[in-house]
Amino acid sequence: MLIAGFPAGAWGTNCYLVAPAAGEECVIIDPGHQAAQGVEDALKKHRLKPVAVLVTHGHIDHVASVVPLCGAHDIPAWIHPGDRYMLSDPEKALGRSLGERLMGELTVGEPDDLKELSDGTRLELAGLEFTVAHAPGHTKGLVTFRMPETADVPSVLFSGDFLFAGSIGRTDLPGGDHAEMLRSLARVALPLDDSTVVLSGHGPQTTIGRERATNPFLREVADAQRGIGSGSTAAPRRGM
Repeated sequence: MLIAGFPAGAWGTNCYLVAPAAGEECVIIDPGHQAAQGVEDALKKHRLKPVAVLVTHGHIDHVASVVPLCGAHDIPAWIHPGDRYMLSDPEKALGRSLGERLMGELTVGEPDDLKELSDGTRLELAGLEFTVAHAPGHTKGLVTFRMPETADVPSVLFSGDFLFAGSIGRTDLPGGDHAEMLRSLARVALPLDDSTVVLSGHGPQTTIGRERATNPFLREVADAQRGIGSGSTAAPRRGM
């Protein structure tokens, strides 16, 4: 399997291209602010043909390049309905102060072919399988995409701004909810195998096992499930 990732734009948002191998079809995950040229460079380098864009959530740092890439390659995009409105109205999703600073430099709207995701959906695209898990908390419509383990590759979770190395997504923007985030961590993250590789929306890759042992938010949730009191979760949260 080929996973080509790079940080894009002012927020260093990780964009990923995923394919069975070089020279084959691929999917693009979270093409955000100023990601289009990096995607085109990766397509050329690895001789890939994109067939779809997958979006973990609707914040502009994850979706700003969806429309131009879908248009250039005549491909659909997939997003959860809870975040669909953000494609056309990022200011509403981010709050006025941040939205106003961005609107002048962005082209917003929906691609011509936009499909909606739901919890538990299994997508078969480019010869790959992705299982969708709805994980609200950072936004109402955030989803993760999990690829199954194979003989040669461990399971991979594309977590967007749900789970980071050492932290979680911030919950203080419109649509965020910290209690809901903790419930999503318990339902979506904790049941995964320790070997699952986590490819986040920002920062380095990690594993579920590492986060289970060291991430204060995931440890809080695990302790709560075992009926053990937990300490403060004062670690910084990330994402736009």
